[in-house]
Amino acid sequence: MDQDFWSIIKLNEFSPERVFLKMYLVESKAGAIACMLFSLLFLGTWPALLTLLERRGRLPQHTYLDYTITNLLAATFIAFTVGEIGRSTMDKPNFFTQLSQENWPSVLFAIAGGVVLSLGNLSTQYAWAYVGLSVTEVITASITVVIGTTLNYYLDDKINKAEILFPGVGCFLIAVCLGSAVHASNAADNKAKLDYFENDSKNGVGIKAVADVKQTNTNTADMNDLENGVASEEKAKAGTALFLIEVENKRAMKVFGKSTYIGLAITFFAGACLSLFSPAFNLATNDQWHVLKHGVPHLSVYTAFFYFSVSSSLIATILNFVFLYRPVLNAPKSSLKSYVNDWDGRGWALLAGLLSGFGNGLQFMGGQAAGYAAADAVQALPLVSTFWGVILFGEYRRSSGRTYTLLGGMLLMFIAAVAILMASAGHRK
Repeated sequence: MDQDFWSIIKLNEFSPERVFLKMYLVESKAGAIACMLFSLLFLGTWPALLTLLERRGRLPQHTYLDYTITNLLAATFIAFTVGEIGRSTMDKPNFFTQLSQENWPSVLFAIAGGVVLSLGNLSTQYAWAYVGLSVTEVITASITVVIGTTLNYYLDDKINKAEILFPGVGCFLIAVCLGSAVHASNAADNKAKLDYFENDSKNGVGIKAVADVKQTNTNTADMNDLENGVASEEKAKAGTALFLIEVENKRAMKVFGKSTYIGLAITFFAGACLSLFSPAFNLATNDQWHVLKHGVPHLSVYTAFFYFSVSSSLIATILNFVFLYRPVLNAPKSSLKSYVNDWDGRGWALLAGLLSGFGNGLQFMGGQAAGYAAADAVQALPLVSTFWGVILFGEYRRSSGRTYTLLGGMLLMFIAAVAILMASAGHRK
């Protein structure tokens, strides 16, 4: 009789429902770090895909509308799966239960976070064309960490180790300075290549003839295009003046002759927006300002992420529909019909949305467990973006020794920052 009783107790303790609940809630420091590492990979890859499409001539408005669709689908998938696993309780209600609760003050924080993220991501899409993928990601990520991590540290009641955390923030601050120097040095290298090409009488083609070079048929372009840096008899070698001219002729946004200060201004604006989305999400899930009524549970990370993504997708859709007919920064005009019929590169844009959606979700899951300040380590995504920039787009090929030295120093600062910020991970009670 006693054996049967204890068998029932043990069966209840290890019921599938309770096992699944524990399995899908990230609570350990190791699980949080794993989430951060996968998030770093995903968030560092999706910008490369969008940059690839812009360099192949696809309009940024078309690409971002596609990206927005799957970005929202990723959050919806997480909410309807992980957010629904396990029995709903008063302390930890599931996704559907929270939809009907009086938690709108926290929901508004999640919505605000989605809005600033959308504005930041949309701005970076145009900044990539002006200053390149690597430099844009370096500057925006560094600003995000310097401001966002500091805010999250105090919002999380200092659960992260300050003596470790802030040296990591310092590494990011050094990285932004080095990133600006890399951009200036690389821009000078490119100008020297183009000036030499213009003055080379043997070639017979100058920089003024860029507009006369025959446009490449982007409809037949594939991944083995000149963005991957592969040289052939028909294509210019990556890093040469001819390569720069060919890329300019194919890309959707023409940037030759445009002030780089425009690109840097857009980049810093994007960084300011992106620095606020994580603190806003932190407030949505932990209610540090006590805006919820007594007895109303905090938003789960899955519910907050759903509202966050809905607002982000909504603002992105509205703005990009406007940009179809009233483009900014001299981007070409388009129409809804043209967007619907533009299937060239759509698959890559949809994949980028999925990577971004799951990357953000993993960042928040890790932040909820180990502190959002430590989770800002994923902002070292320039480590991944720079890799793709070199492999896919031939960035920094045939540059000067000064540029390579600065680039190496920048990447070392990011590697140090990732290690230090993750080492500062705490444990939320």
